[in-house]
Amino acid sequence: MATPSLLGPTAGLVPDVRRIAVLRANALGDFVFALPALDALRAAYPSAEIVLLGAPWHVKLWQDRPGPVDRVLVVPPAPGIRTPESGEPESSIDDFVAAAVGEDFDIAVQIHGGGANSNPFVSRLGARLTVGLRADDAPPLDRCLPYIYYQHEVIRYLEVVGLVGAPATTIVPTLAVTDDDRAEAARVLGPADRPRVALHPGATDTRRRWPAERFAEVARALHDDGYEVLVTGTPAEQEVVDRVVAAAGVPVRPQVGTFSLGGLIGCYADCALVVSNDTGPVHLAAAVGTPTVGIFWVGNLITTANPLRGRHRPISSWMVHCPVCGVDCTPGIYPHRPGDGECPHRDSFVTDVPVVEVLEAARDLLSR
Repeated sequence: MATPSLLGPTAGLVPDVRRIAVLRANALGDFVFALPALDALRAAYPSAEIVLLGAPWHVKLWQDRPGPVDRVLVVPPAPGIRTPESGEPESSIDDFVAAAVGEDFDIAVQIHGGGANSNPFVSRLGARLTVGLRADDAPPLDRCLPYIYYQHEVIRYLEVVGLVGAPATTIVPTLAVTDDDRAEAARVLGPADRPRVALHPGATDTRRRWPAERFAEVARALHDDGYEVLVTGTPAEQEVVDRVVAAAGVPVRPQVGTFSLGGLIGCYADCALVVSNDTGPVHLAAAVGTPTVGIFWVGNLITTANPLRGRHRPISSWMVHCPVCGVDCTPGIYPHRPGDGECPHRDSFVTDVPVVEVLEAARDLLSR
């Protein structure tokens, strides 16, 4: 029997469910998008154990943190599943599967991608029922939804859990902030004598990076407005953080590798605003309740930008042609349209976003 939902009717509940496996083993922002689906599963199956099949960093995230995940099983690195973290010991996917079969999962949920690699993996777990996404090149699960690229990620995963009778309870990812998170941030940063804002100028995909010099202009303006400006980054982003700090010309505080993930959560939770490229930290900041200004390529605006506008302002670039060779980079999704679709260049696709738009959005949010 169908159950009413924010997204329309869902399937009926699966009977006698004691344990649910959920595959979502990728990066920080990707995981944030899955939180409403996990919340829906928790609400629909309150007595079931929800086991996240994830990466080592998920174990740290969910240690003593309230939320819908009861336990994390670390999936070994495998093609199309996840890449190894630095210093991670080798482990066997076959050994993992053998142990997972012994978990007696009632439902295995694939919200990891199109399924070419993840669906065969999920099918091996021995669950009574498998559900998930399926692209054209992927084998089926027991219940599938087609993987259509241009759909918001949060809604995509909510539709999947609807296949097992878990109606959406929210479309907004939310992550609890713990006392330990805030205590670590306070140890690193010390007391604030002015309201803090954080800028995050990095992104793994360089096509999503707004120029560092423009982040520096934002840093300078917000400093002059009376804010303490932090510039956050991973060790791999040290160079771009250094460029922002050097170009700002005013005192800003670089924070590269100074926080654990929990400390970064505590840092962002106590900021008045986070300004960032479209990358994990901007989605993390929104999930802990901090207002954000994000710089997005238009395709990613469709699939990942926070839908709320009272606290979040995604600023969109409308560039679809490679700035180096001019190739239209949309026909990879729409193959019947003219153009090559792909090119090897990784130059920024968001350079048409002017500083004034970002500052106007930042100041408007800060004034609220």
